[in-house]
Amino acid sequence: MFFAGIGTAVPSRRYTQKECWEALQRSPQFAVLKPRSKATLQHVLLSESNGIRTRHLALEALEEAFETDADTLHARFARHAPELAAAAARSALRDADLQPRDVDAVLVSTCTGYLCPGLTGYVGERLGLRADVLGLDLVGQGCAAALPNLRPCALRLRRSVQRRPIYR
Repeated sequence: MFFAGIGTAVPSRRYTQKECWEALQRSPQFAVLKPRSKATLQHVLLSESNGIRTRHLALEALEEAFETDADTLHARFARHAPELAAAAARSALRDADLQPRDVDAVLVSTCTGYLCPGLTGYVGERLGLRADVLGLDLVGQGCAAALPNLRPCALRLRRSVQRRPIYR
């Protein structure tokens, strides 16, 4: 398996580590932490050694990050994930010099949220993919699932290649 193109997309709002730290300090969740936990968070968020200078978050205001009830998280995912996923797919298509008609399958791996119909359907609609494109949503497996989820991608590619007639 190889990648013909890679695409990324990030939310338009960007926050510095310092802004994230200040918002965290104002949050109700921070108030209940023990001093050692607060010091650890401060070190993690403000340390230059972690390589993170800014964070792109799908939020109107940084304080929304601390609204973590299921309905709010779902609404945020439903509002932002389809367009971000489609933008990343468009970027990958450009990088690979391909058109939407060239796509045979869309596989989405996310632990951030869940949509019904799946995020692949939203991506397919936004890209104008063919009706016979396979959509596979791999959700709820945790943050590290993206790498193991490449396996179904590889199997799908192998199957597609084996089915294509070879002309000489």
